[in-house]
Amino acid sequence: MALMHEPTAPHHSTQDALRVLETVARHTTGVTDTRLARLTGLNPERLTTLLRMLRREGYVEQGTDGAYVTGAALTRLGSAEGRDQALRERLQRTLDRLRDSIGAAVYISRYVDGEVTIAQYADGPTTPSVNEWVDFRYSAHATALGKSLLGQLDHNGRRDHLSRHKMARLTSRTITSDKLLLSRLETQPPTVPHLDLQEYAVGTVCAAVPITAGSSVGCLALSLPVEHAHRLRQAADKLNRGAAPVLLSLAI
Repeated sequence: MALMHEPTAPHHSTQDALRVLETVARHTTGVTDTRLARLTGLNPERLTTLLRMLRREGYVEQGTDGAYVTGAALTRLGSAEGRDQALRERLQRTLDRLRDSIGAAVYISRYVDGEVTIAQYADGPTTPSVNEWVDFRYSAHATALGKSLLGQLDHNGRRDHLSRHKMARLTSRTITSDKLLLSRLETQPPTVPHLDLQEYAVGTVCAAVPITAGSSVGCLALSLPVEHAHRLRQAADKLNRGAAPVLLSLAI
C-alpha cells in the first residue's frame, strides 16, 4: 500500500530536531549553541526554538558552562530494553500537556493492518473524550482522525478501506457517498487539519493532523463539545504546532 506523503511543518521541525540531537550526541563533553548553529546550518532563532523544545522534553540538558549534552529521556528511548514502555510514558506526558494547553481531549490514532486504532489518549473532567458509540474501526468516513488516516493512503488504499467498511449515516451531517469522500480526500492539502463537524456524533466536533513517521500512518486528533466549536480552528492550529514532540518521540 503506497502512502501519499507530503512533509508538514511538524515533519520539518522533527527533521531539524533530529539533526540537532545527532550533533549533540556526537559531542559527549558538550557543545555550545553557537557551535550547534554552525554544525547544523540552522539559523540561531530556529535553533533556540528547537533547543527549548528539546530541553522541555528532556532530550538535551544544558550544563553550568552553557554547553548542551544528551538528556535522560533520550537515553531511555535510545536503549532497547524497556523502550516501548518509555515511549508510551513519554507520549502520554506529551498528550497530557497538549490536553491542558489546548483545553481539549487529545488522541494518537494509527492505521494498523488496514484498521483505525486509538493508540493513546488524554482526557479529563473538563475535557471529556468522545463517547465511542460506533466502533472507530467502522466509522473512519465520519471522524476527523479516520479521514486524516485515509488521507495519507493512496487512492487504492482508500478504496480498499471503504470496500470493507460500509459508510453508514451516523448523523444528518455524515458523508455517505464514497465518491464525495474520495474527492474531498484527494483535494485536502496535507497541512490543513481534517475536521469532523458533528459527522460522527451530535454534540461533538473534532480535528486531526497527520503524524506520519517512516512507513507508519498516524495522526494526532482532538475533540470538543459543540458549544466550543468556535475554538476548533484555533485548537487545531495549536494541535498541529504541538505535533513535533510526538513525531520526534516516534522517530528516535
